[in-house]
Amino acid sequence: MSNPRVRLRFAPSPTGGLHMGGVRTALFSYLFAKKHGGDFVLRIEDTDQTRYVKGAEEYIINSLKWCGIEPNEGVGFGDGPYAPYRQSERKELGIYKKYADKLIESGHAYYAFDTAEELDEMRKRLEAAKVVAPQYNAVSRQNMRNATTLSEDEVKKLLAEGTPYVVRLKVPRNEEIRFHDIIRGWVVVNSSQVDDKVLLKSDGMPTYHLAHIVDDIEMKISHAVRGEEWLPSAPAHILIYRYLGLEEQMPKLAHLPLILKPDGNGKLSKRDKSGIPMFPLNWFDERTNESYVGYREHGFFPEAFINMLAMLGWNAGNNQEIYSKEELINLFSFERVNKAGAKFDPEKTKWFNQQYLRKKSDEELAELFMPVLKEHNITVDKKFAIGFCKLIKEKAHFVNEFWNLGSFFFIAPTTYDNEVLKKRLNPQTLSYVKEVKTAFNAIQNFTALETEQAFKAVSEKLTIPTGQVMQLFRVAITGVGGGPALFEMLELFGKEDSLKRLDNAIAYFEKQG
Repeated sequence: MSNPRVRLRFAPSPTGGLHMGGVRTALFSYLFAKKHGGDFVLRIEDTDQTRYVKGAEEYIINSLKWCGIEPNEGVGFGDGPYAPYRQSERKELGIYKKYADKLIESGHAYYAFDTAEELDEMRKRLEAAKVVAPQYNAVSRQNMRNATTLSEDEVKKLLAEGTPYVVRLKVPRNEEIRFHDIIRGWVVVNSSQVDDKVLLKSDGMPTYHLAHIVDDIEMKISHAVRGEEWLPSAPAHILIYRYLGLEEQMPKLAHLPLILKPDGNGKLSKRDKSGIPMFPLNWFDERTNESYVGYREHGFFPEAFINMLAMLGWNAGNNQEIYSKEELINLFSFERVNKAGAKFDPEKTKWFNQQYLRKKSDEELAELFMPVLKEHNITVDKKFAIGFCKLIKEKAHFVNEFWNLGSFFFIAPTTYDNEVLKKRLNPQTLSYVKEVKTAFNAIQNFTALETEQAFKAVSEKLTIPTGQVMQLFRVAITGVGGGPALFEMLELFGKEDSLKRLDNAIAYFEKQG
């Protein structure tokens, strides 16, 4: 008998921007699906219409595309055999009500006619009785207006009159619920800790608790991956599968560990102030009027972002940290996902991008940097831009840092680092700079090797250690006390520009007295 096809879904709600934690859920699902030659599906769980945010669905689709973890089926990626993929559209097919009715008929779900005021009174009553976590359950339902306390005739009458109702799961009072999680192993929960979840709302729209189960069954999902925050709801979901007689078809569950704040205290928030984005792309929240910078706009490469996310909670069991997408696919398994939360490290996140930046060719980087030069009205030939990228990339985490790190490559300095001048400029070092200029003037082949040899020859001639004049000489050429390899820079500038820069610096230094 052949094994059923591996099918995983990413099923976000269009209630806001896609947080990096959600992207990680999508990534792990994608990696597992691809490793096993299966399907990766995008389903939009828009059952909560009151929280729907305009543009969120498009944002989710664009984020997955930028990250390079594209579904092969689903909203925005082409219909497969299980369309439609939006739950609001699937509701119109009557799928969810059919399953809810089945639960009611078997006595495992019931109609509840409680008003918002009655529910509020119940909570206050339980709080007054010192109940730690007030909930609608096997005990509290006995004092509420529902099909477990009303007669059959009363229920029929209320339904016939169109009285608003919800359908709730009937959770047994004291029963052990066991389920297996691929990451956490066996989990055992007593049903007394589980509330009677609402399955169908008064508007006929299913809640997440029913809708995702129905869709996972209907779409033949083999593995359901979600965040640790859904773990407390899992026992109720196990009961729903059991009561529907679908336990054998239930997807294997994997609850991913939380992504924690840098200090390890609490879940990482979208409002984290580390300076590193929490969203893949720029996001504007209409409800709060807040703007969030995305990884893309911050200057991250998508492959660096994905690599970093993969390492938040997973490892291949070795010391390797940089992986191509193909390597991640080949190596990924849920068994190597940690149970404990993963600390988010802003500096390490930048480090990942730096590694990918260094791996890119100088030609690729020049292509990415040319628009920045255009913004500053700078025109240089491609060869110079490539040479610049080769030298500056070792100092940067992002391409968008290149200009601030090396604008002096394109604009000769007119001011010079005062701290270095105070420390290093004196008559002896000034004469050294002049002597070097004379030596450079005599060089025919203006290479890094030739200029370095000339520099050292002057040092020996004037008996001044290079360490005493190197930084001053760098300031003479660039205006600043630090930067890329000095003699490689001189070769890139060329003889004419280098001598002109020295002329300007000498004139400035002489004015300083």
